[in-house]
Amino acid sequence: MQVQFNSDSSIMGTENVASRIEARVREKLSRFEDRLTRLEIHVHDENAHKHGHDDKACTIEARPRGGKPIGVTEGASTVDDAARKAAVTLSQRLTRHFGKQSRHSHDPRPDKVM
Repeated sequence: MQVQFNSDSSIMGTENVASRIEARVREKLSRFEDRLTRLEIHVHDENAHKHGHDDKACTIEARPRGGKPIGVTEGASTVDDAARKAAVTLSQRLTRHFGKQSRHSHDPRPDKVM
């Protein structure tokens, strides 16, 4: 599974922040790793010129194999908390997505014997 990390100029886009957030997201979503082709993680500050409560946001988009992308966005006072919340929400959505997929997939109808 490929992981792409993006941040805006107001977030410290250093290697440390990127690797720390990527590791936490990978850990939370590890059980889906063989079913996903790519994760895109975007962190940004909603109002970079002001300080405020819950102004950091993290958007994570997962791309299931052969399916449409699934994305979530969560906000918090730090990028780490926003990423953690987004990973939890995405994990719940992927559980529902893959659960529905397995419930609705079935073997093709057997040939009738005459």
